[in-house]
Amino acid sequence: MKIVNTVAILDQKAERLRQILAGRARLIVAYSGGVDSAFLAWMAHQVLGGQMRAVIADSASLARTHLEDALAFAREHEIPVEVVETQELENPAYIRNDAMRCFYCKDELFTVLERYREARGFDAIAYGINADDEGDFRPGQQAARQHHVLAPLLEAGLNKAEIRELARQADLRLWDKPASACLSSRMEYGRAVTPEALRIIERGEDALRALGFRQFRVRHHGEIVRIEIARDELPRALTPRWLVSSPPCSKDWDSNSSLSTWRDSAPDR
Repeated sequence: MKIVNTVAILDQKAERLRQILAGRARLIVAYSGGVDSAFLAWMAHQVLGGQMRAVIADSASLARTHLEDALAFAREHEIPVEVVETQELENPAYIRNDAMRCFYCKDELFTVLERYREARGFDAIAYGINADDEGDFRPGQQAARQHHVLAPLLEAGLNKAEIRELARQADLRLWDKPASACLSSRMEYGRAVTPEALRIIERGEDALRALGFRQFRVRHHGEIVRIEIARDELPRALTPRWLVSSPPCSKDWDSNSSLSTWRDSAPDR
């Protein structure tokens, strides 16, 4: 992660973002509730007011807690928001879960948003890619380019640390929210994505969240799940008290699990 730039340069980038957004009369923001898209939606609302709309895609790959928190954030800041359904789980190429899974997900998302844009008279769609994402393997960017989706944060030259700092300055509660990709990213390449597997992952992560953990993943490996917890939270996870209160077994939560340290460099697939 890049270090936050000097105050003057950060202010210049923020002003550049405002100018980019002001150049769009009616704008849809592809909204997920993560820091990047939430900050973009908030800034677009500051600049465009009612001429923007944050649109969040709902499917089995989106955790209910993430959907609820995204909608709550929009309500807190009076950002116009709407939920649309996407059907990526009906696409065999997505279910196959190879390295291009994110392409098929974003292709479905932007296809749905394009129909939404045309039906409601918006001019453009924007999403929350930032300058740090450029060097990563992100097939979803290919889908965004094919659908001519705007990237205001990237165009303004903002990286993740700078976006978090601007969100902090704006007193947005999610400025330090941990990154969290879709539930399908918890499955290894080549293992079919199914609603049942996604429910197992979601139940496991809900249980960890209820126990007070903040940064974690439940990785699905068929017969077992692997729990990853941030290094600074790991000591608490290894206490007898936590092990006693750890997620219970059920038909949707297999007792076979392993515990490992969260690594910032470990990608969500």
